[in-house]
Amino acid sequence: MVKPARRREVVRHYQDVFAVSERRACRAMGFGRAAHRYQSCRDPAVEIRMRLKELAETRVRYGYRRLHVLLQREGWTVNHKRIYRIYSEEGLSIRTRSPRRRRACRYRSGRPEAGMPNDVWAMDFVSDRLFDERPFRILTIVDCHTREALATSARTNFRAYQVIDELDRIARLRGKPRSIRVDNGPEFAGRLLDQWAYLNKVELDFSRPGKPTDNAYIESFNSRLRQECLNAAWFLSMADARSRLSEWRDDYNQSRPHSALGNLTPSAFAALLEPARKVA
Repeated sequence: MVKPARRREVVRHYQDVFAVSERRACRAMGFGRAAHRYQSCRDPAVEIRMRLKELAETRVRYGYRRLHVLLQREGWTVNHKRIYRIYSEEGLSIRTRSPRRRRACRYRSGRPEAGMPNDVWAMDFVSDRLFDERPFRILTIVDCHTREALATSARTNFRAYQVIDELDRIARLRGKPRSIRVDNGPEFAGRLLDQWAYLNKVELDFSRPGKPTDNAYIESFNSRLRQECLNAAWFLSMADARSRLSEWRDDYNQSRPHSALGNLTPSAFAALLEPARKVA
């Protein structure tokens, strides 16, 4: 079915080429003159458009659903379908390249899901570089139930004892986890972390080699970290990197809507669970 805008173009083309009246051109197209002359009375929604574009510029990896949540928080009463229309008209869509093929994967059988805060943590490393190509690493730790980012600690290099120091710091603030999901890296598979886990009665849950889906929570978090922070900034020094990572982690926990949590932020979701934890 030809859209009205396209039909109007064809009618005008007929008038110019064949030197006919508007009435005859519309009759040839089977297009009513009233529809041809119709002027849209739709609200241009200039303020919403401007605010949506501002949010999209600062949240470059957010889709229209998350941007709609942010607009609702600011008090805009607007339907998500209207936001999608404006989002598309302004060309704000994110284009992601899909893989050529999908491979089936399965999780290990018998693996319990996190049922409460501090039940299961996930831990991994992310690598990046400063503006002068000096490499550094980031230790990321996530609570698998609340999706809170517990740590984004940056160093030029990490040793096992430094990983333990970070775990002790977090444990002093919120308590120890029942289990920590890790890969088979040397910082995680060594004796020091094993001894710490044994003394603190924490289970180390290792991923199978070549199976990143065994630790999907941290892989998803690391992807967001790279898209929204690492790829969006130049780091002038380690101090600058630590400052930006800390700011992004605070924004992730306190402002970023999480679809798996009903578009609540991780901090808001954790706050809802706090009374239940005290009763338990």
